[in-house]
Amino acid sequence: MNWDALPSRVHVQEVVTRDGLQIEPRFLPTPDKIALIDALSETGVSKIEVTSFVSPRAVPNLADAREVARAIRRRPGVTYVALVPNLRGAQEALDAGMDELNLVMSVSETHNLANMRMTPAQSLAGFRAITEAAKGSGTALNGSIATAFGCPFEGAQPEAKVLALIEDYLSLDLDSVTLADTTGMANPRQVASLVDAVRRRFPALPLTLHFHNTRGLGLANVLAALDAGADRFDASLGGLGGCPFAPGATGNISTEDLVHMLGEMGVTTGVDLPALLALARTLPALVGHDTPGQVAKAGRSGDLHPAPAHLAAS
Repeated sequence: MNWDALPSRVHVQEVVTRDGLQIEPRFLPTPDKIALIDALSETGVSKIEVTSFVSPRAVPNLADAREVARAIRRRPGVTYVALVPNLRGAQEALDAGMDELNLVMSVSETHNLANMRMTPAQSLAGFRAITEAAKGSGTALNGSIATAFGCPFEGAQPEAKVLALIEDYLSLDLDSVTLADTTGMANPRQVASLVDAVRRRFPALPLTLHFHNTRGLGLANVLAALDAGADRFDASLGGLGGCPFAPGATGNISTEDLVHMLGEMGVTTGVDLPALLALARTLPALVGHDTPGQVAKAGRSGDLHPAPAHLAAS
């Protein structure tokens, strides 16, 4: 790894109130969601994926998308995003004044059928209608590629297939792309190869990486992506989250763990780590269980402790 070639600034994009909450066993009350988003807005994260305008039957925890999107306080400099699965969801997100719509489909046909109940070709056709609806609104459009690093039903997906899907996205005039490791199947060598291939083919494309820590490789994959030129990462406060349509898919990489690692490496994120840690430490009470993030439990590497009392006595 070329440590001297790391980006001078990394953009941290928070997804806890969408990806983080979607598979939680209990519903987080709407006022608590709004308060969490408002607090996250003050930490310095670049983007917040607020919610998803999806059927409440499919994802009951996000049934209050409209109320949440309309009630949050918008902080200048923060981009507020909604995931939209179809034209109806996109129209609701546009009505709610979202800054960006996140369109998601899987490069894997089996996962797309399980997740979206459509073939990838059908998803793309639906995206065309969304891009038409968004024209003139000033709302940005991001295209996420789920299972970009592997599908739990089909296995590894060829790089050429991912690159071809990016071409399809750009033909629809989408502004940016996210490569999502939906079920935590990625490894650092694979990540470096795919990010390098995307950077070579599409050098000006704003590219986000979305990693899950299902198998403990999340931050290792971040390092590999950084080395290959990536500078935008999704993360979830506390490490909450997972895909409800994929067996064994557990949480995202933890936002506070990511910011801590980057800070220790001398990489600027603009995120207030103490504020983020304070917020992460409130999560167990909100969701009713422990959270996977490590730094909120262990403290920062630079948090020193008094020497043992017996040393002082001697």
